[in-house]
Amino acid sequence: MNSSSVIAGCMRWGTWDAKYSSQEYATLIQQCIEHGITTFDHADIYGHYTTEAEFGKALALQPGIRGNIQLITKCGINLVTENRPQNTIKSYNTTAKHIVSSVEQSLKNFGTDYIDCLLIHRPDPLLNAAEVASAIDALLQSGKVLKFGVSNFLPHQSAFLQQHIKLSYNQIELSLTHTAPLLDGTLEFAMQHGTGIMVWSPLGQGIFAGDHPRKEALLKCLNLLAEKYQCHPSQIPIAWLNQLPCKPIPVVGSTQIDRIVQAKDALNIPLDREDWYLLLEVATGKEVA
Repeated sequence: MNSSSVIAGCMRWGTWDAKYSSQEYATLIQQCIEHGITTFDHADIYGHYTTEAEFGKALALQPGIRGNIQLITKCGINLVTENRPQNTIKSYNTTAKHIVSSVEQSLKNFGTDYIDCLLIHRPDPLLNAAEVASAIDALLQSGKVLKFGVSNFLPHQSAFLQQHIKLSYNQIELSLTHTAPLLDGTLEFAMQHGTGIMVWSPLGQGIFAGDHPRKEALLKCLNLLAEKYQCHPSQIPIAWLNQLPCKPIPVVGSTQIDRIVQAKDALNIPLDREDWYLLLEVATGKEVA
């Protein structure tokens, strides 16, 4: 799968936020494509198991568009919801049976015969690596899945699974308000093994909305740097990520095309090295050792 430079995250397009109609989905999909954003990120659980199917209905309004886009989806989390009455507790399920049935359902939801990239959504303490590999191998051989990866996996968890099957991607949380992956080996492991990094919540949780203990200091710094680089303050966190050697791909979870395009344009901002470390210092509240 050749991902676009920015991925459109679809978690909030449906019932969990925007509640878009099929036509509104279709319009946003087309707008993304027009701006070179052709990769769309999903998970089976989004919208309490409804967003994939809503997206699929929008694709059906645009015959022939499937070959111009890439679909990512995730499986492995069981939510307690009226749409899955058999789930009595939130849990993880990475059995071969569950993976295969989840993929079959996602294919039906999207109205397609292949998923460009399937990710295991969360590390599962009960994960049997050989069993997962067996299921994924069968899906890859059948062409129902083109690439396989994980989400939110630490290096030792990735290494364990990597013994049995190649991981093409790891989708992680990484931002100015979540800097742990810079030092826990996640990025180095990915580069060592040729695993692409996707980043969810790249703008940082609590900086521009909500609350964060470093919010005031970060906003002040972002505004100053936005003036220096003549850009929007929300573009600076994306430019900060883009300086990393692994070149992580931002998954932008906005429901507005201008915000998604703004993130793509941020990849062209040549953030100075000292400014990169200034942001890190402001974000963590301390200078590097």
